[in-house]
Amino acid sequence: QVQLAESGGGLVQTGGSLRLSCAASGGASRPSFSDYAMGWFRQAPGKEREFVAGIDWSGRILNYANSVKGRFTISRDNAKNTVALQMNSLKPEDTAVYYCARYRGSYVGGVIAYWGQGTQVTVSS
Repeated sequence: QVQLAESGGGLVQTGGSLRLSCAASGGASRPSFSDYAMGWFRQAPGKEREFVAGIDWSGRILNYANSVKGRFTISRDNAKNTVALQMNSLKPEDTAVYYCARYRGSYVGGVIAYWGQGTQVTVSS
């Protein structure tokens, strides 16, 4: 069983920055963390969970929601089994619980195989 543990959430003022991290553990040795695409999603109160950013198995193909393009950057370290989301120029509308996710395949899109527990990000105006 794969576990995803997010960290780095918190309270920040408008225009500030936060860096979220997600550490993956468990699962089979092959295929491994580096074989799968990873993503970040978020859910604000009263809203559906939405895609924020995704990264393919190699780290070369990145996808972003229009609402975060140019402000957020996703990255991964396959040697450490981690994926990060650097969030800059934060806005109050970025306030949400942020979830790390592992896709079932090597590229972003399709079924999510595992979810993390989530970490709260609150942006004050």
